[in-house]
Amino acid sequence: MAKPRPEMPPSEAVRALIDGEGRLAVRVTPGARTEALEIAEGNLLAKVRAKPEDGKANDAVRRLLAAALGVAPSRIELLRGATSREKQFRIEL
Repeated sequence: MAKPRPEMPPSEAVRALIDGEGRLAVRVTPGARTEALEIAEGNLLAKVRAKPEDGKANDAVRRLLAAALGVAPSRIELLRGATSREKQFRIEL
């Protein structure tokens, strides 16, 4: 059985949250039942199935953001928050 596609807001809505220097703040929920991106009160929330061990959740968030923005995961860099739920990424568009 195939994995269900993650729920995502339109890419324009996610791109609007990226600042002038290409930074994007994300609040992450690891170990969720489903994968999804949500915009709530002007903040981007990411839910990923991966557990927060050995960077697996960070990689899952990177792949989820890449799919939402239509860019390669290699163009998304984790700037800070490697062990925190509050993360900041740099996006090369």
